[in-house]
Amino acid sequence: MSLFQYDFMIRALVGALVIGLSAPALGIYLVQRRMSLIGDGIGHVALTGVGVGLLLDTSPVLTAVIVSTAGAVAIELLRERGRTSGDQALALLFYGGIAGGVMLVGLSDNRSNANLMAYLFGSLTTTSRDDLIVIVVLGVAVLAAMLLLRPALFAICHDEEYARVSGLPVRTLNVLIAVTAAVTVTIAMRTVGLLLVSALMVVPVAAAQQVTRGFRATMALAMGLGLLSAGLGVWVAGEVDTAAGATIVVLAIGAFVAIAAGAAAWRLLRRRVQAVPQPADVEPPDVVLER
Repeated sequence: MSLFQYDFMIRALVGALVIGLSAPALGIYLVQRRMSLIGDGIGHVALTGVGVGLLLDTSPVLTAVIVSTAGAVAIELLRERGRTSGDQALALLFYGGIAGGVMLVGLSDNRSNANLMAYLFGSLTTTSRDDLIVIVVLGVAVLAAMLLLRPALFAICHDEEYARVSGLPVRTLNVLIAVTAAVTVTIAMRTVGLLLVSALMVVPVAAAQQVTRGFRATMALAMGLGLLSAGLGVWVAGEVDTAAGATIVVLAIGAFVAIAAGAAAWRLLRRRVQAVPQPADVEPPDVVLER
């Protein structure tokens, strides 16, 4: 009997595939800027938004989007003006977000640990139709922005000063990356959870970098790996009854290990082949034909 005959499994699969595509598409820019851990920081801020939603008895997804977006933009503006360094900004996101979230969840009437764990580690099979619509719409918007603005986003990630001299709206593009990161983290909290979403942004990109050289090829392969990990993760989780978010991340890490090992073995083989001495070019001896 197929697991995908159930509506909740189909919703889970569609939501996971959307996140599997959009998260690496954004993550490649974060990796280029050496901000791989910002997803974790925004995830902690999103937990504050979840607490606000539970406290006010409104949609936790909506309040998480608003709070995490505001936090990401504020940190980006502080970083740009030089008032705080990158690691200090991430520390503010980490500690302030997690502390505020736990405190607000404790103050709300719905203070069940099960609900809190569902947001921290994901609860893909409980994705409702309304949740799926939000995931698909926002995920497609993030994916479109990352693909359509790829040249400009690559420019500011590679050399921000050169991009500014070239006339690109650097501040606007930086804020765009911060906002899309917040949106991606928020919509992914139903899929892989707030504590694991950063892995889906970074691990496929790190795996693709092992075997590709160009930015476009790396982005395409990372998105393919994210899509494959998400699809297989939902299927494996349904078959063996494990947490879908954790299964997706474990498969992504497994793909990274396999690709890294294969690339290392290939480089070693090439070095050994090149180290084998080749026979020198020697003129053939004269041939004497006997009568």
